[in-house]
Amino acid sequence: MPLLRSILLGLSLAVAIVSFPMAASALPRPSEQGVWPLDGQATIVRGFRPPLLRWNAGHRGVDLAARSGAPVRTAATGTVRFAGQIAGRGVVVVDHGSLRTTYEPVIAEVRVGSEVSAGQLIGRIGAGSHCVGCLHWGLRRGAEYLDPLQLVSAASQRGGVRLVGAEHREVAKRAAVARAALLERQVTGPAEVQDAAGSAARHGFLPPVAGRITSAFGMRFHPVLRIWKLHDGMDYGARCGSPIRAPQAGRVSAVSVSAGYGNRLMIDHGLIDGRHVITGFNHATGYVVDVGQRVARGQVIGHVGSTGFSTGCHLHLMLWLDGGLSNPATYF
Repeated sequence: MPLLRSILLGLSLAVAIVSFPMAASALPRPSEQGVWPLDGQATIVRGFRPPLLRWNAGHRGVDLAARSGAPVRTAATGTVRFAGQIAGRGVVVVDHGSLRTTYEPVIAEVRVGSEVSAGQLIGRIGAGSHCVGCLHWGLRRGAEYLDPLQLVSAASQRGGVRLVGAEHREVAKRAAVARAALLERQVTGPAEVQDAAGSAARHGFLPPVAGRITSAFGMRFHPVLRIWKLHDGMDYGARCGSPIRAPQAGRVSAVSVSAGYGNRLMIDHGLIDGRHVITGFNHATGYVVDVGQRVARGQVIGHVGSTGFSTGCHLHLMLWLDGGLSNPATYF
């Protein structure tokens, strides 16, 4: 019975969050970053750890240290869609267009339908949460859970200051050292990087988006799964909605959706310089070409997004040579 009760309570919260009609309020743009929902220096006591599958265990938001009665503020401009009790704890849901933020346990001081601006008081810390002395702050796009820290500051989007929980501090330090070493290798231009650049120029592949490379192919600390694993492609930073172009002529061989890669498309370029080349494009908002369609070099095939396991708008580009996963830098 306790397990069944927990499942039913969780379903009640999920229904309350997603069952309201979408508002027309605008999505916060990169230049209009959100604010912290608590006053003063925020301390993260538990970070965002989404499950690999939607129904698995995980932590679908962040917990911020907060004293009872502390003021809670909305992170961005929007409309209050829920303000009340769910499973004995106060919950406030704010609609920001295609995104929704959730705050609990909160004694609401706003009403459903109220228009609120970023930083406006929506309630105060109450009781009944899964942690003592904290605010659980969530972010959703439809049924998809996202990291609410994406809303906080432009600096965090560009790799500047980022708050991490105490349990992740040493891991974050090691990741920073690894990134610095990678950047140094890229700046100094070792022979293998220079060879890759020359090879890419010879093959004639266009960059698929207008943006800088923000994460190279190789081992890294995954920003969503929080584990060390192979980064199996190359990330280009670009605004959501930016056009994605076919880097070379070919045929669309697959269009799919997955939990990790989000909206995904594959192009089979056939034999190029004696190698069978396939490229993959991930995390898009969507694609404008279909399976089996021939595409020309430079043709728009879709638009940059942040679907799947993603912490912000970017294109994750992948490359296969003769059926084997390869470093895209050798062709791009």
